[in-house]
Order: sequence, then structure tokens, then C-alpha cells
Amino acid sequence: MNKSRFAVLGLALLVLVLAAGVIYGSGWIMNATTNGPAESDDSELTLDQRVDEMMEGMSTTEKVGQLVMIGVHGTEMDEDIRTQLRQFHFGGVILFDRNIKSTEQVQAFVQSLQDTAQGEGREPAPLFIGIDEEGGQVVRARSVIAPPPSQHEVGLVGKPESARRWATRTSAQLKRLGINVNFAPVADIGSGKGRSYSDDPQVVADFVAAAADGYTQRGMIYALKHFPGIGRGQVDSHDELSSIKASRSELEQSDLVPFQQAIEQQSAENYFILVSHYIYPALDKDHPASQSHAVMTDLLRQELGYEGVIITDDMEMGALAKHKPYRQMGVDAILAGADMVMMCHEYQHQQDVYMGILEAVKSGKISEERLDESVRRVLKMKLTHL
Repeated sequence: MNKSRFAVLGLALLVLVLAAGVIYGSGWIMNATTNGPAESDDSELTLDQRVDEMMEGMSTTEKVGQLVMIGVHGTEMDEDIRTQLRQFHFGGVILFDRNIKSTEQVQAFVQSLQDTAQGEGREPAPLFIGIDEEGGQVVRARSVIAPPPSQHEVGLVGKPESARRWATRTSAQLKRLGINVNFAPVADIGSGKGRSYSDDPQVVADFVAAAADGYTQRGMIYALKHFPGIGRGQVDSHDELSSIKASRSELEQSDLVPFQQAIEQQSAENYFILVSHYIYPALDKDHPASQSHAVMTDLLRQELGYEGVIITDDMEMGALAKHKPYRQMGVDAILAGADMVMMCHEYQHQQDVYMGILEAVKSGKISEERLDESVRRVLKMKLTHL
């Protein structure tokens, strides 16, 4: 009798274990605290759902930080940089020659930036780590990677494939350093200092498209600049504000062609569009492009259909800094349609821009809806690539 009883009990226990396995495997095991199905993991969520879930856990101060990319000083983590990332939650860092000594140093520095931002700074996703590695005269990492030729030299080859090859080669070297954004290619027509592929709009468009393919192939975020085109500019916006006097028709038939073709062909999550500080009277006679609703929202968003991240050129350039307080220029950029503003040099200026945007959100000048719109674009790009 005892043996029989133990056999029956053992069989019953086996049946219960198997039944539990079937129920668990079918996804119907109940959660003891919710009396419902167990929660699904993040792998089952769509990209938009992951972004929404992430934003639900963010404070307003953390959201505002996502709208600012900064430059830092030095070649290693220090207390000043730590304060910037911990207190202001900035969404990205752009590197310059001043930050680069060797391969090992850059790798360690970038890792410390990421660790600080995501640890002490509670960054919800990795930082954008950017650089201007266009080629020719505009290179930042000459001491650690082979500098690419200027875009003009690449264009002279006559084959867009050469632009793709250089983009893949440069991307591979930058990614080894921990850099995930290259602010290239230049999509301007006939810009000086060898920065344009050509004076011909369609040639530029074809080379830009090839470079975009190369960056995408390597998983490198890239940036088309300087919308809506600065090839006609006569005054350097680093120094002073000036106008590009071209008709709407001239802009559409020339300067806008590379940008429009890229928007039609490329996935918006793969690239920024960087907006210049020039005034284009045919589009907006009163505001530089980086402060213009007509340029960034009406033209770039609504007419051309760009759905990705719009970022301004460095706002410490004379074209803006000589004419508007830092606390105001960031607010005006966001209200006009920018998703991120770039502040490359002085820590106090970066804090001023941040505080201006934060105060505008708290006062209702920038609505929570407008803030969330840009944060959502930024996080969507980060979750896609980083």
C-alpha cells in the first residue's frame, strides 16, 4: 500500500510540473501582484513603444538636456565635465582636436563620458558622441585616424562610389574610438575650401547619397549640412550674420536638391540635418535659418517631409552670439523647429541655453507637447543606433 501510494503521489506531482511548464511556455503564467499575464520584456515592444516607455520615466529637466549637444575641454574626465553631464543631462558631446591625443586616450575618454552620463547623469540612452570628420581642411582626429581627402577631391574622381568608400572607411575608424556621429557629408553646392563635391547640384546629390549609403552600411549616424545650403555665402557665419540672396526658385533648383533627394531616399532615423545661421530673405527675411520657423518647420518639415532630428550649427558662432542672449537663442531655435541646439565651447553658455529652454517649458512658452516631440525624435535615433 505504501509503495502504491507513493507512486500515485509521484505521478500526480509529475503531472502538475508538466502542466505548469505548458502554462508557462504558453505565456499564461499569472503574475502574483497583478493577477494577470506576466509583463512582456522590451524585446516585444515596438521602437515607438520603447521610446514612450522611456519618456514616461523622464523628468522635465532630463528631457530638456536631450535637446542640447555640447563641447567639452580636456582629454579626460574632470569635475567640470562631470557637473555638466550630471546636472544638466546633456544629450550629446562633440569632440575637437583639443580632446584628442591618442587612440587609447579617446576610447577611455568616450567611455568615461558615457559612464558618467548614464550613471550619475541618469541619461536614459547613450550619448551622441560626434565629430567633424569631413576631410580636407575639416578633420579633427588627424593624430589617430587617416584623414579623408576633401570632398572636392573626392568629387573630382567623378564616381560617387568613391564617396561611399571613404564614408565606410572613416566610419569604421571613428566607431573604434567610440564615436557614433560624424557631422558629414557637406551637402552644399560649390562651397569654398574644398568642402563641396561639386558646383553641380545633381552631382552633389549623387555623391551625398553614396556617402550616406556608406555611413549607413557601417551603422554610423551622419549629418547633412548646412541646410538650406551655404555655398553662396560670402561672410563666414563664425564671424558675423549675413544673408544669402537667392530667389526661392534658385534655391529649389540648386541648393535644396541634395537635401531633397536625401530626404526622399534615406531613412530619417539614420541622419541629422544641420541648419545654418545664414538669413535667406527668399524664405525668411527676418531670422537666420537656425531661428526660422519658415525654414525649419514650414520648408524642411512640412514641404520636404523630413521626419528626423534637426540640429543647429554651433550657436556660439558670431552670427548668433553677437546678436542674441544665449538664454533666448536656444528657446527661439526650439520654437522654430529645431530638435537639438549645439553649444561647442563655453560651459556657462551651455548652461545658459539649457536654463533658457527649461524656463520656457516651465512657463508654458514651450509646451510640453513641443518638448516631447523633439525628445521623442532624439531617443528614437538613439535607440535605433546606440
